[in-house]
Amino acid sequence: MQSAKIPTFATHHKETAMTRMVHCVKLGKEAEGMKFPPLPNELGKRIFENVSQEAWTAWTRHQTMLINENRLSLADPRAREYLAQQMEQYFFGDGADAVQGYVPQEPK
Repeated sequence: MQSAKIPTFATHHKETAMTRMVHCVKLGKEAEGMKFPPLPNELGKRIFENVSQEAWTAWTRHQTMLINENRLSLADPRAREYLAQQMEQYFFGDGADAVQGYVPQEPK
């Protein structure tokens, strides 16, 4: 005798959760959106509504390079303001600053 499979909240949620799609301003195409706003302010809301998870991941890599190459301290309010400006430029402006000294690896 085979027992009936009783769905749990986790299996039910996984089966019924839909991926949120956005028209990504950075990639210029429909793509999977983020699961929640990345910041608790208007910029975070704007990014949530207009930026894909893929583009956000690319930004976090770029932001990490900006922090490392410019030796920014996140304890410094000026560094945080600079990164917020760069984030807005990256997604909604002419692009963020290039990382000084960074040379991309050649594909193998």
